[in-house]
Parts: sequence; structure tokens; C-alpha cells
Amino acid sequence: MYKTYTMELAGRTLKVEIGKVGKQANGCAFMQYGETTVLSTATASEKPREGIDFFPLSVEYEEKLYAVGKIPGGFNKREGKASENAILTSRVIDRPMRPLFPKDYRNDVTLNNMVMSVDPQCRPELVAMLGASIATCISDIPFCGPCAMTQVGMIDGEFVINPSQEQWKNGDLKLTVASTSEKVIMIEAGANEIPEATMIEAIYKAHEVNQTIIAFINQIVAEVGRPKHEYTSCAIPEEMFEKIKELVPPQEMETAVFTDEKQVREENIRKITERLEEEFAENEEWLAVLDEAIYQYEKKTVRKMILKDHKRPDGREITQIRPLAAEVDTIPRVHGSAMFTRGQTQICNVTTLAPLSEVQKIDGLDENEVSKRYMHHYNFPSYSVGETKPSRGPGRREIGHGALAERALIPVLPSTEEFPYAIRSVSETFESNGSTSMGSTCASCMSLMAAGVPIKKMVAGISCGLVTGESDDDYVLLTDIQGLEDFFGDMDFKVTGTTDGITAIQMDIKIHGLTRPIVEGAIARCREARLFIMDTCMKPAIAAPRKEVSKYAPKIIQIQIDPEKIGDVVGQRGKTINAIIERTGVKIDITDDGSVSICGTDQAMMDKAVDMIKIIVTDFEAGQVFTGTVVSIKEFGAFIEFAPGKEGMVHISKIAKERINHVEDVLTLGDKVTVVCLGKDKMGRISFSMKDVAQQ
Repeated sequence: MYKTYTMELAGRTLKVEIGKVGKQANGCAFMQYGETTVLSTATASEKPREGIDFFPLSVEYEEKLYAVGKIPGGFNKREGKASENAILTSRVIDRPMRPLFPKDYRNDVTLNNMVMSVDPQCRPELVAMLGASIATCISDIPFCGPCAMTQVGMIDGEFVINPSQEQWKNGDLKLTVASTSEKVIMIEAGANEIPEATMIEAIYKAHEVNQTIIAFINQIVAEVGRPKHEYTSCAIPEEMFEKIKELVPPQEMETAVFTDEKQVREENIRKITERLEEEFAENEEWLAVLDEAIYQYEKKTVRKMILKDHKRPDGREITQIRPLAAEVDTIPRVHGSAMFTRGQTQICNVTTLAPLSEVQKIDGLDENEVSKRYMHHYNFPSYSVGETKPSRGPGRREIGHGALAERALIPVLPSTEEFPYAIRSVSETFESNGSTSMGSTCASCMSLMAAGVPIKKMVAGISCGLVTGESDDDYVLLTDIQGLEDFFGDMDFKVTGTTDGITAIQMDIKIHGLTRPIVEGAIARCREARLFIMDTCMKPAIAAPRKEVSKYAPKIIQIQIDPEKIGDVVGQRGKTINAIIERTGVKIDITDDGSVSICGTDQAMMDKAVDMIKIIVTDFEAGQVFTGTVVSIKEFGAFIEFAPGKEGMVHISKIAKERINHVEDVLTLGDKVTVVCLGKDKMGRISFSMKDVAQQ
């Protein structure tokens, strides 16, 4: 059955075609918003995957470069691995939808979103988010939807619903909010120091728009939705839980898990597991799910103690932050470094500065070539959690955490005019027990300041957790959650910002949404905590950016030349600029508007390169004095090179005050001489005098 549905959304038409394509998928929505087209499909395996204790959901966001009329770069001219933007978009779709699938569902599910055309007025990421929800809702895959997403920008202090690519890129707010018909289920934001009250207003403006979209999706599901299929439940048998409680009483489990040492807790659980394995040795069915059963028992124990007794596993108060420590210049010789420790979470960040030619070029679905001047990379090695496994490069989690910390710092970075550097910040996770991305934000802020990057304000971040009870008003917010509280809790609400406002938010939940008091409480709690971290930990380590970059960092001088003189500086086939580089050892970048960056570590050589360039672009006039090298001797005079590719002639009569018979009597090749410009001769050559220098 082929059907088309349309609705007006933020001044543009959203069209959904069902039954036109992808008929063999469990669910398929052919989406069009403006002229942006995305094919969204949802498929599920017939049987659960054996031997796993998690829901195997895979979300893909495919960027096809034909969507913007580009041919992929590279040798084989095919789209390669997913871009960073594609990975981040997949994560934003995954995070709100995953909790809406049944907790005991173990069938493989893949949500695929293929971008086929891009209208700059309608962002493809938003269309894919809506398409994934619609495809899943109309499929026979068990799902507690629908959910909807809306993006909010801010231009000149005004909110813009579902902004264009240009508005999204240049506005003060990049907010994505997902909702069910009742509650907010996901928040992702980057912001230019937006006040907390304004951010909350934007979140709930998006939530209102989401309700209109959900009504639209409900209409589609009512007409073409398929009945949800039956599935094999992987829930733990209730009689097994009762037997475990009999063998390991609740008080024993509380004692095992309530410690501030992660290794001690893991050892306690290991001993309990070994004991239960012996007890259930004859029951293969129970042995197969024993790890999951113990995990659930731990979870119930921790949640009960937090919710009813306000007792946290490590003994902290509900609002208490773990012990903090910070230092800078941890690593010698690098351009900037800092280490930030919060409990058993420890991050070392290293900053590297380079000329602007080192910015990252991004081949994506933006019609204009995109580049990144600030790059934050996050690494999470297995040793940081006491495990062993080979390093396979950054996964989606690492890319997501790096992007969050990157987004947190971008609003406070100086402009390229103020600080003409490309900046790479690398966060190495030394130890992890909760919220390493927020530790990375604090460490990178201090590392940037230690490197001499004149950031406008200090930025810190913290995560707030949640444990909920049976009703909406039965909950506990937890400041600075550790790993156990993240695993067993209902929310990981990360907020970064300055003293004046929010720069980034990332919210993950495991339940079916948050009430407004929870959202407002979490944002307020995070503000209080980040200000505490700045005042008591970060500022004592480094209070302000250093006035100069490290002696090991490249120095950059910027000058402006007439764009019409660029060819003179470059020279034929690059001969002139290469000569300057060879003689001074600097790196030179020239933009089309005549901006010239000279980069090097030797200040004298950089100044020399600047002088050479200024000489080359100068319109020569009589009376100017230059220092040059004798490069050629003729009977009638000598040629003096006073800048790479620039020569003038000293006639034999202008070499010395007294008469000389041969140029060689005074000059030899390679001599350094000072000359004064006499103008140009009849042949248009620059004419010099040595004997008249003293008169200038």
C-alpha cells in the first residue's frame, strides 16, 4: 500500500512516503523536507542473538556525496568509512530511541538512514532523526514510540526552529531535543554561553514542536502501522532471583558494592559470582544468564540505597563532588599540558599549536568546503579501566566524547585574527570511573591556557545522574556520578560552561523521559558544581592564559600585502617563496586576500622573512636603502640581489667615490653590500648606488 503524508513544519513541508520503496524492510519511510531527501529503514532479525546480555541495536547515517553534487576524493572515488559528523548523528538518533525498545529484547535491529539529496535550508540530520522514528513506529518491531526530534538555533537573540545549515553554523545555539508524547528523552547542545534559563526555555520550545510531529506520526501509524511481532523474552527467571537472594542476602550485596574503591567492589562481586557458579553448576540454563542476574541484583541494591536512604556507593553526599586535583605542565617540551583528576577519573590533556595551513579539511554534505581549526581528540585505552584488549583506533564512543569536549571549548576560543593558529587538543584517559568527557573538558581548558591560547573564559564540566522511583516526583539527583551510578542509574546529564552560561549539553537516559523539574534541577546542579570545580581546583592550578606561547611552539607573524602582489611573492613556479623558505627555515602561508602568515621557531629568521616579503611587495622609489648580495659581476657593474628574485644593478661609476678600473677591484661574488635606490634605468631595471649610501 502506497501512501503519502505531509505536514507543515517550521515553514517548510515535511513529506513522508510509505510503501514506495524499501518494501522488504520491516519499516521504511521515504522522507523529504524541502528538497532534502533521506531514505530511512528499520529491520530486525527473526531470532534473538545468542550469548549476549544487551540489546544489539545498530544505527547508521550514510552521507552520499552525490547528495550535494560531489564526487568523493581518494583513489577509488567511493564513500569510505563514516565521517565524524555521520558518527555523531548516528549517536544522536541512537540515544533517545534505544530506551524505547523492550529491555529484554535481544533481536538484532538496524536503523539505516541514507541521505540522497541536501537542501541547505533543511538539515539532513534532522530528517534522518524523524525518518528513523517513523520507520520504526510503522514496523512490526516492538517499540514504545513514537518519538520526535526538533532542532533550535538562535540568531540575534531569537530562537529559530529547525534552522538552515547557515543559521545552524553561525548562530549562538545548536540544540537538538527528542521527546515522547509526555517527556523529554534526549538533549544535545552546543551554545555560546547561553544562560541556564534561556536554555531551558529553548528545550521546552522544542518539546512543544515535537508534540505536533508526534501527532503526525500517530496518524501515519494508525493507517499503515504493522502489528508488533512476538519475541523471545530474555528476562531473568524470577525463581532464579529468589534463589540468589537466598544465597546472597541483600545486606551482603550492599556490603559488597558500597565502597569507594572500584577494584575492591569488583573483587567482592567476583567472589560472589564464583560462589553462585558452584551452587548452580548443575543448572546450565541459570549459569548462562548468571552474570546478567548478578548485574540486575547489584543494580536493584544500589538504586534502593540511593533512592530510599540517599546513600551512595562511595559514601558521598548527594551533592558532593569526588576529591579534585589539577596541575599544568605535566609533560615537558609539548606546547601545553594539564592533568585533571576527579576521584578515580584522571585525564591528561596535551595541546599542540600549528599554522592555519594545518586545519582539518572535511569532505562532507556541506556545499562549501568545511574546515576545523580546533580539533579535540579523546582516547580511552583499556588499561584505564583495568582491562586488556588491543587498540583498534577510536570507536564511536571516543569520537562522541571528543566532540562533546570540543564543542564545550569552541565558544571561548580566540578568533584567527587574534590568534592565527590551528589547535589540536588530545585527551588521554589515564584512569576512568565515570564522566571522562567532563574531565577532558576541564583538562583541555587548563592545557589551552598553559599553551598560551588566549581563551576568553575558563570552562568546566560535570555530570549529574538520576535514580527514579515509582512516580514522577520520586527521584534523586546525583552530582558527579561515578561509573557504578552511571551503569545502574537512569540518566547521565553532562553540562559544560563558563561562569556566565552553558557551552555544551549531552543528556543520555535509560527511562522513558524526564519531567521538567528534573531537567531544571539537573542544569542548576551542574552549574553549582562546575563553578565549584573552577574556583577550588582549576584556578589554583592556572588562573589565566599565559601571555606567550611555549618556547617549543611555533611563532606566527601575520602581515597584510596587496593581493595583486601575491604573484611577486610566490614567483614563477614558486621560485621566490621557496627561496625565502630555504634561506630562513620558516613556513609561509598566503591567502587570496593577501594575508601572509610566517611561522617558525627562530624569531630572527622570521623577522628576516618578513623583511624579504616587505621588500618584494614594495614599490621601489629613489632613496630607499637595501642590503643585498653580489650575485653577478660584469664589466659595467655588479648585480645585487636584495630579496629572493629581486635584483638591481650598481654601475661601476656608482661603486666607490674614487674612480675604479675594474669592478673586481672592490667587489667579489657573495659580498654583502648596502645600496641606495636611484630609481629605474632606461631598460626598467632598478638602479643602485653604493657610494651615495652615506648621504641618505
